[in-house]
Amino acid sequence: MRQRLFPRLCHGTETALWRNMMHKRWLFVGMLAACALWLVTPVLVAAQINIGINIGTPPPPPPPRVITAPPQLVVIPGTQVFYAPTVPQNYFVYGGKSYVFHDGSWFVAPAHHGPWTFLAVEQVPPSIRGVPVHYYKVPPGHRKDKGPPPWAGQGKGHKHHKHDD
Repeated sequence: MRQRLFPRLCHGTETALWRNMMHKRWLFVGMLAACALWLVTPVLVAAQINIGINIGTPPPPPPPRVITAPPQLVVIPGTQVFYAPTVPQNYFVYGGKSYVFHDGSWFVAPAHHGPWTFLAVEQVPPSIRGVPVHYYKVPPGHRKDKGPPPWAGQGKGHKHHKHDD
């Protein structure tokens, strides 16, 4: 009886039964390991680590106000740019994208509700940069006595004052 249950121990040599039993054990262990990996993988994917290095000033935060419903748009005469007279921000639409000028920075979004992404002035379409200042809710520029920045349309541009130095 002992010889039948433990053939390797009794004879000292591997038998076909012993090899078959070990093969099944390793197959079972492999299946358990695969199942454990399948269960753990989503946790590992969710716990990704991202490392970024920013050189220079980080982009400003997007506008805090969220536009929940599509605003009423009015075309700016002579352009393909629209503005939203009911929105309290500098909100423009051009080429199917929404643009906001907020706290001295431009932001772009694929829709009225965002998500808003910082946009360098050089990347703002010329049609948007050329919008006349009187279509802005908050005029661009740091000080009203200097007029709008040079990229804003139909304005005085930036004049150099002795207190700018």
